[in-house]
Amino acid sequence: MIAARYIPKTRITSYVLLVGMIALAACEIEKTPAPEASTSYTPVAFDALPGWQDDTLAKALPAWRRSCTRIASQPDSKDIGLSAGTVADWRPVCAGIVDLPAGDSGALRSFIEASLVPLRVRGKSDDPGLFTGYFEPIIEASRERTPIFHEPIYALPRDHVSVRLEAFDPELKGRSVVGRVENGRLVPYRQRGEIEAGAINDTAEVLFWARDTLDVFILQIQGSGIASLPDGSRTRIGFAGHNGHNYGSIGRWLIENGELNAGRAGWEDIRAWLEANPKIMRDTLAVNRRFIFFREIDGGGPTGAAGVTLTAERSMAVDPKHVPLNVPVWLDAEHPDGDRRLQRLMLAQDTGNAIRGAVRGDFYWGTGRAALDKAGRMKSRGAYYILVPRGLVPSG
Repeated sequence: MIAARYIPKTRITSYVLLVGMIALAACEIEKTPAPEASTSYTPVAFDALPGWQDDTLAKALPAWRRSCTRIASQPDSKDIGLSAGTVADWRPVCAGIVDLPAGDSGALRSFIEASLVPLRVRGKSDDPGLFTGYFEPIIEASRERTPIFHEPIYALPRDHVSVRLEAFDPELKGRSVVGRVENGRLVPYRQRGEIEAGAINDTAEVLFWARDTLDVFILQIQGSGIASLPDGSRTRIGFAGHNGHNYGSIGRWLIENGELNAGRAGWEDIRAWLEANPKIMRDTLAVNRRFIFFREIDGGGPTGAAGVTLTAERSMAVDPKHVPLNVPVWLDAEHPDGDRRLQRLMLAQDTGNAIRGAVRGDFYWGTGRAALDKAGRMKSRGAYYILVPRGLVPSG
């Protein structure tokens, strides 16, 4: 809801139109992150970071260099976000990262300790954070529809509208709303159930036809993937847009309805249940109203919301209301295998509709079946620390 406040008469008309448009759209409004009072950032010493001396830090260097390239492409005054300063604050750090020798974890550790300060991120409750996993699926698909390849992977529809509200009012900078125009009015875009029933057949190009319905669904959840074509070639599929509706958890719905037990609701369990109930599979999938549209992309890996190629086991999706993108993060969380902890240097390079909270992360495991195995089982408790330039933290 929009809070009541004084609005000058000259702007009443535009506000009425905007409020009406948002109410009609009734869909997700995306916002530029703002600091939340419930989140704290407490400086700690490096020896307080669990496992700090044990990580092979150099494995994070390629990911960090990609983020530094992204940061360096922006003006000095650009705000990185939250407690992380501006681009100007990061330029000396990124210059040092570029000059460091590859593979030398000792040199990187010394550089980090001299240049940065860890900040422990806590929410208002100080409860352990939640860390899940995601991956890049490989799905069998074809550019042509056949009896075998019949499940559409859609490009962004022609009637898809994404409105940046800043164009109507500077105070709405960073906000946008997704919908479509019907009889001259902006209305919510189609939900998953409508789309899968054929509602966009006339407005959206099909990029590929996949073999398996549930493979396409997991592609939707992950936001990117690889299409393995009949001739043996492969091509990457990347995120192009969404339908403006929020993510709905099928696993949670199945637990709440007594179909799965809380301890046995990973993706393999969900998939087995769906395959055993084909008559209601699509109705169940429609519990997740969110729908993702794709584009064919080049590159050596999927691209995260931070605008850089993700690095397996070193990239993480975060909630940008609490953790700024492209900053290094020290992670301490349970390993999905249960025999050790994930204590390593990560880069905040992605976001997710389900990744919400002060201490909430999604660990990128990489591509294919082995990555799915880890990601599907990961529901870990833990903590993290963002690393920021030393000059941003008062000494003493």
